[in-house]
Amino acid sequence: MAFNTGAALLDALVLSIVSYESTYGYKITQDVRSVMDVSESTLYPVLRRLQKNQLLETYDREFAGRNRRYYSITEKGSRQLETYRREWKVYEEKIDNLLFGGVVHD
Repeated sequence: MAFNTGAALLDALVLSIVSYESTYGYKITQDVRSVMDVSESTLYPVLRRLQKNQLLETYDREFAGRNRRYYSITEKGSRQLETYRREWKVYEEKIDNLLFGGVVHD
């Protein structure tokens, strides 16, 4: 995608992915990559920051003889995700109006 991606958009995508089911870092990376170009080295700091801010929590589970770290959304993370979803709708409408329909007036 040619558009710049900010930290809030990455946060929203990660929280959304994890809100549907607890999953591990590589899978989250693949899911995000399905909609934008992002590297693992970009995404793992996002996961750590979201965890530090108590929006995600982790647990380890054995997989193929080694531990795999899983991420799940917290209640605080769910509230933040709902905020991102509301803000996205407003942002999307403004962008759509400019791209497809004219000038946005506040």
